[in-house]
Amino acid sequence: MATVVYAALFYLATVAFVGGLAVRIAQFARTPTPLRIPTTPAPTTRTGAGLRVASEVVLFQSLFKSNKWIWLFGWIFHVTLALVLVRHLRYFLQPVPTAVALVQPYGLLFGLVMTGALVALLSRRFLVPRVRYISQVSDYLLLGLLLLIALSGLTLNAVARTDIVATKAFCLGLMRFDLQPLPTDSALLVHLMLVAALMIVFPFSRLLHAPGVFFSPTRNQADNAREKRHAPPARLEAVVKRA
Repeated sequence: MATVVYAALFYLATVAFVGGLAVRIAQFARTPTPLRIPTTPAPTTRTGAGLRVASEVVLFQSLFKSNKWIWLFGWIFHVTLALVLVRHLRYFLQPVPTAVALVQPYGLLFGLVMTGALVALLSRRFLVPRVRYISQVSDYLLLGLLLLIALSGLTLNAVARTDIVATKAFCLGLMRFDLQPLPTDSALLVHLMLVAALMIVFPFSRLLHAPGVFFSPTRNQADNAREKRHAPPARLEAVVKRA
């Protein structure tokens, strides 16, 4: 029963995650940006604008200039999250690539550091008055969900270990539409349920800033308004004339 229920849950979560993400990215791509509004100082070429977006994605450049402490904990969280995700690829790849195998011994370290960064980011929501004032319930819930996923993962890693071979067989079976028995350890079931919940809410939450940064006009536009005329799309001009 657990195998069938969790297989259905993850198929649903995958459809919601991929479908919702595709719809939201399509909305971002279709949204017109007729004005040149890059945050200055800005690069004057498309290549420079691309490098600027890359620096935002990799280094969180604007956050670093804004607040060093938030940048530190935010950057650490995202880097360790990426490493944890790479480590989890072993459940979906056979044979396991060398790059994925190399990070396996450091799973507990990555999990502990990521959890510490999440605790710091969540504490900031409570302890800093101006941040607490602008925080919404969804902000606390998302950070809480991420923290619970990290804690349940650490529990599986260090306290209540599960059958890794059977878990990998279940994950590979999901990809091949060939269901394999899922271990019924409580910690594993909780961890998987939280992950599925995150996949479902991801496309409809503030976590959508992950792909959204690539469509931010203040970052991806070149500051060439003087060198090149930027006319609005014809359909937008027609709407303005009718108004």
